[in-house]
Amino acid sequence: MQNQTSPLILSFGAADPAGATGVQADLAAFSALSCTGLAVTTALLIGDSAHVEDMQDIDPDWVADQARLVLEDMTMAAFKVGAITNIEQVAAIAEILSDYPDAPLILDPFSSRLPQPSDDDAEELLTAIRQLLVPQATLVMLSQVELGRLAETWRESGDGGESDAETEATLESDVEHLLALGCEYVLVTGTQAGNTLANTLYGADGVISSDAWQHLAGPFIGAGGTLSAALTAFMARGAEVPEAVAAAQEYTVGALAHAQRYGMGKLVPNRFFHFEMPS
Repeated sequence: MQNQTSPLILSFGAADPAGATGVQADLAAFSALSCTGLAVTTALLIGDSAHVEDMQDIDPDWVADQARLVLEDMTMAAFKVGAITNIEQVAAIAEILSDYPDAPLILDPFSSRLPQPSDDDAEELLTAIRQLLVPQATLVMLSQVELGRLAETWRESGDGGESDAETEATLESDVEHLLALGCEYVLVTGTQAGNTLANTLYGADGVISSDAWQHLAGPFIGAGGTLSAALTAFMARGAEVPEAVAAAQEYTVGALAHAQRYGMGKLVPNRFFHFEMPS
């Protein structure tokens, strides 16, 4: 027998029975990109490819115990943190990850698929993520809208009447705030301009890259999670962040271009598209 040689990645996130999002989707992307995925479940979903009907949080102690037992046995090449459902989980995960500062951490905490908490609970959760997980992250990935929601935890909300130039200045200011907290990179995804969507990578010196992609019709479920999982996999294999971002985008575009409709709901990215045999 041969000892494991493919990079190990530990993903924290929800368990989606449809396999479209969450840890099941992460494990598929990791496998497609020659990594071995392990999972810590933060929530159980009841849903299909169209929508989620309900969600059950996992006790924070169970979240911590899942991770600790695996980490005592195996060495991780990278970590991904996806959907977290309460501040106690944030604290537990942050404490665990603080013991592994040398392994890349990709933070992608937003999920439109999950039932949304009340405004007060959402603000508390986002504040905890900002204070405890963002400073440990190698890269934080979020859309422009999600960045705005996170930024509401530290700034006064505007009147909604900003010009395009003011909006861009606000976005860059919000990114700078996250970088000042200690994360190394911020990837802002899905900025729309005509028929294209742009993903912009920021670092300590400002914009590192901005890539525009043709907007695909969809509707998709799990597109963002596919991108963050691919990012994690490429970094686990040793890629530097800019290289990983470029490769992950190429992979995600391919997965979306070959997306499949499993049932009556949305299109699911085909994470194994490059293994398909021609018909």
